[in-house]
Amino acid sequence: MTVQQRPASVTLGPVLFNWQPEKWRDFYFRIADEAPVSTVYLGETVCSKRAPLIEPYYAEVAERLQAAGKSVVFASLSEVLSRLDRKLAEQICTAEGFLVEANDGSALLHLKGRPHHIGPLMNVYNERTVAFLAGNGAQNVCLPVEMPASAVGALCQATRDLNVSIEVQVFGRQSLALSARCYHARAHGRTKDSCRFVCEEDPDGLELSTLDDRKFLTVNGVQTLSYEYLNLLREVPALRAMGVSRFRLSPHTIDMVEVAKIFAGVVAGGLGVEEAASRLEAMKPSAPFANGFYYGKPGYTWNGASAV
Repeated sequence: MTVQQRPASVTLGPVLFNWQPEKWRDFYFRIADEAPVSTVYLGETVCSKRAPLIEPYYAEVAERLQAAGKSVVFASLSEVLSRLDRKLAEQICTAEGFLVEANDGSALLHLKGRPHHIGPLMNVYNERTVAFLAGNGAQNVCLPVEMPASAVGALCQATRDLNVSIEVQVFGRQSLALSARCYHARAHGRTKDSCRFVCEEDPDGLELSTLDDRKFLTVNGVQTLSYEYLNLLREVPALRAMGVSRFRLSPHTIDMVEVAKIFAGVVAGGLGVEEAASRLEAMKPSAPFANGFYYGKPGYTWNGASAV
């Protein structure tokens, strides 16, 4: 089966932010019951200190999602620095019964020879990298958000003869960088070890401004995200024509069920792009939309014309 023949679907990435455990659980319960997504990624990918907060709900949430006909993939940490990080990464990667998405190279050691996914925080920028990962057992690669359309198309062509699907994030704040330092703790005069989980105060990230009071970036613990929300809704038909078969939404506090319905309608062809764009615009979050990376421009910029 070539990439172009793969059925297209909408997927939901892991929650990147520190939500209250019960809120995290209830969010996924609603996704299970109402959202038209094929695959849901679960797990803590940003900070190992947060993982024990939601771990008690993993089994319950996974069971609810699977009962609703959704595939569950557990996502590994995106930055492995400490002994605790290594332990968590190994625990996720060696668990049986679920696929794993590798978000850091250290996960590949545990996943070698086993079917797995590659997350958008891995540096997959060229054909040889995709071929190497496929030989290691990767079945799906979610590309980094900074990839322009030309590069996405090239990698789709490169996977024609590989058993690898290509996934692209099409909605949500864009992950730009990771650091050993916790920005959230620093902003509140605390250290990383004594953060007291202050990041829970910003369920969509802590927005930053420049000295002239222009919104600039968003921080989420050790992660730097865009201030703007990525929106590739109008580009879905072009991405599909390239061979992209999985369209990822990154969770935020807005109505993600409605966001999923809008994108799923366009992916399936039952909802016109302009009607869908109007519906998404009507529920737009406080930050503006952006799609610059897709067009080879700065990631915060916006091109409102449909891609061809």
